[in-house]
Amino acid sequence: MKKYLLLFIIAVFAMSCSKKVEVKGKITGGSPLERIEFIEASGVATLPLINIGIKKDGTFSGSFEAPKSGMYVMSYGGKQNLIYLKGGQKLEITGNGISFPSEFVVTGDAKNNNDFFKATQKYLSTYAQTLNMNELMTKDEKTFLKGIEKVQADITKNIEENVKKFSPDNGLVEWKKNDLASTLLTILNQYEMSKKQMGNPSFKVTKAFTDYENKLQENKEVMVKENPFYRQYLLTKMSPDFQKYAQANSAGKADVTTSELFTEYLKKNQKDLSQTAKDYLLAFVMAQSDIHPGSPEKTIEKIKKIIDTDIKDATIKEDLKKIQFAINGFKIGEQAPEAAMIKADGKSYNLSSNKRKPYMMMFYASWNPYIGEASIPVLKEVVNFYKSKMNFVYINVDDTKDQFVKTSNSLLKGIAGTNVYGEGGLNSDIAKKYGVYGFKLPCFIVVDKDGKIASKPFFNLGDPELVTVLDKQTGLSAPKVNPNVQLQPGLNMDPAAAPQQAPQQQANPQPAQTK
Repeated sequence: MKKYLLLFIIAVFAMSCSKKVEVKGKITGGSPLERIEFIEASGVATLPLINIGIKKDGTFSGSFEAPKSGMYVMSYGGKQNLIYLKGGQKLEITGNGISFPSEFVVTGDAKNNNDFFKATQKYLSTYAQTLNMNELMTKDEKTFLKGIEKVQADITKNIEENVKKFSPDNGLVEWKKNDLASTLLTILNQYEMSKKQMGNPSFKVTKAFTDYENKLQENKEVMVKENPFYRQYLLTKMSPDFQKYAQANSAGKADVTTSELFTEYLKKNQKDLSQTAKDYLLAFVMAQSDIHPGSPEKTIEKIKKIIDTDIKDATIKEDLKKIQFAINGFKIGEQAPEAAMIKADGKSYNLSSNKRKPYMMMFYASWNPYIGEASIPVLKEVVNFYKSKMNFVYINVDDTKDQFVKTSNSLLKGIAGTNVYGEGGLNSDIAKKYGVYGFKLPCFIVVDKDGKIASKPFFNLGDPELVTVLDKQTGLSAPKVNPNVQLQPGLNMDPAAAPQQAPQQQANPQPAQTK
């Protein structure tokens, strides 16, 4: 009996510690060309945790490791919505292709939590229509604070009523209250800034105002970890001071990055800020200002150094490395890693078979409509021009081998090159090793004759920089392409970024740009 009891205890413990979320459901009228993605909403790197295909009948299923219990972004058809998930759950979702994910029904383990969240969100939408926030912002400070305190009391009351009704997890209730506090802090900051902008730059709020601000931030260490809108508030608060610092410390430094300036600013001007807060804020600024497809090699190396030396939190450090690799790829000159792939006949394929000749890899999937519309016509021209001097490898990351065979026979028929499949699609060995995600498709990477990486990832075959790389590797000289011609729609490299604003560098010669 003791043996079976021990096994039961072990099973329960394992279940409670599991991070895996199993998800399935049906979207009526859903398109097989659309995908469902889940992304951690509170993280610093917004890479999808899973990319799930929709079958012809609208059903879908999959599982993924959830880093922690909390809010996640659910993305479908260019639209997004929040959903609360915890490890060990079985999530069942139904919806309509026209309104999903703006509207959906949750059943299974996640029902109570998400019914609570949906009810509080619905109340907020209705309650907001009863407020005249613009009028409240014009009031004197005492009247304004009284109005904001009433807003907090009304919404908190609704939260507590819904707690009794749905019995959600304590973690979700705490998140909801912290989210409310972050929103109110943002409104307080807007009030203060508006007063300064209305002809009184020396305007100072009273002690009652700052006391209320501090009260709203009683859980600031939790808030900075879980709520991007609280990070937005902190960044907005320090933005004017940072801009002054950037202007004073970037003169004559043409290649200084926003991330470098912000790192030094935090060290010198924000000594009272916790290391956790510094890590999250610095990570956001790096992701928004200096980690993007156009980053030069020098900037990429600078960011790597900041991640290694100035980010202390191990999880944030690892997440930043993942997103930098996903966007910027391998360092030029690194050995291209081998990975398991198969041909249509089931035989294995090795990238190393291309040695002694440069080659270009193209990652693609059938559910990306731009491949057939924009990439394939240009690919034919590129292959025909360079095929005498280099090889081409087309790597399919569809969900099944059957779909790979069908897609490759249709899209790539008559185009010279080798067609191979990464078993498991976006979860395949090759996709993981090369940092391939749904938002990066199609993706092009050039490897030299010695099997070493010769280019960053490219997403547009008409990119002049890619043409330069191909010319260098082959010794040929392609006709010049008009760089203003967009051969492929631009990528959204940050699909789940919260509507935040990083403090911008106002420095010579150009202000740093955020995404």
